[in-house]
Amino acid sequence: QVQLVESGGGSVQAGGSLRLSCVVSGYFVASHCMGWFRQTPGKEREGVALISNYGDTTYADSMKGRFTISKDNTKNTLYLQMNSLEPEDTGIYYCAGRNGARGYCNFRSRFPDWGQGTQVTVSS
Repeated sequence: QVQLVESGGGSVQAGGSLRLSCVVSGYFVASHCMGWFRQTPGKEREGVALISNYGDTTYADSMKGRFTISKDNTKNTLYLQMNSLEPEDTGIYYCAGRNGARGYCNFRSRFPDWGQGTQVTVSS
C-alpha cells in the first residue's frame, strides 16, 4: 500500500514561515523522485520543488531563495521549508512521488502517487 500524508499547513502572515512534511509509506523516498506541487483555485497545478533520488533539487523560479526541499531517508519523509511567504503562495500543497528508476525527474514528469494535500494560507 502506497500512502503519502502531508502535514504542516496553516495560516500565517506575509513574511512568515512554514515547514511542510510528507510521510511516505509503501516505498522508499531514497529511491524516488519526490516533489511538491500546489493548486490555486482557478489555476492549473504548479510545480514547486523537486528532489531526485540522487539528491538534486529543482525549484520554480518564484520559489528560488525562499523555499527549500529536503528529505530524511531514515524517516522516509519529505520536507518543504517555506520562508518569506507571500499571499501569492496561498494554495493547497501536495506531495508526489515517482520511481527514480524511470528517470526524468522534472516538472514535466508523471507522478503516479499523490498525497491528500495540506492547505497553506498567507494573509497580507
